[in-house]
Amino acid sequence: MDNDSKKSLLASSTKASVVLGLFGLIAALLLGIVNLVTADRIQEQQRVAERRALAEVFPEHLHDNDLLLDTFTLAPEDPAFSQPELLQLSTSRQAYTGLLNGLFSGTILPVEAHDAYSGDILIMVGVLANGQVSAVRVLAHKETPGLGDKIEATVSDWILGFDGKSLLNPTQSRWKVIKDGGEFDQLVGATITTRAVVDAVERALAFFQLNQNKLTNATNQF
Repeated sequence: MDNDSKKSLLASSTKASVVLGLFGLIAALLLGIVNLVTADRIQEQQRVAERRALAEVFPEHLHDNDLLLDTFTLAPEDPAFSQPELLQLSTSRQAYTGLLNGLFSGTILPVEAHDAYSGDILIMVGVLANGQVSAVRVLAHKETPGLGDKIEATVSDWILGFDGKSLLNPTQSRWKVIKDGGEFDQLVGATITTRAVVDAVERALAFFQLNQNKLTNATNQF
């Protein structure tokens, strides 16, 4: 092979490498943009779901303050509270304080379930000042459509079964699905999912009981 042929071959190889490198760079940039847009969209969807859930978890007759203003942050490991691990938070989440005529009427706590069938479940639990559940709503999950997704209030009324419950009603031994000897119905084909949600709600109530005095004054101070 003469020198001209070698130079031509080297030039072709270099050009091909540059082209491939450019394609790789463009692909990486596009993937990064898609991931960024998707992440922002997912976060926005979660925020929309959270705002909608607030009105359902703690209706207006239970408070006369702006829940979006009276908030505080709960961290996975928060020294300000006792046993924050009960909430099993994977990241810092917002909690909300309800006030009625200037007095504490309850709180809305974030809690997570990591032992569901198809992934983590993000839950919002409203707890009245007397320790009773005002309502529970699921913010995000990956459960199977037609089965596990019945934990959503828009799909079935199963989640309404927590309304008015407390750590005393039912007793601790009954905070389980019926299949495990407890009081709560399990969804057909989704026992693991419903079991995880029941456990999460009980943990949220236990956290409230341990920290009630702090939660009464927990607005933007921790």
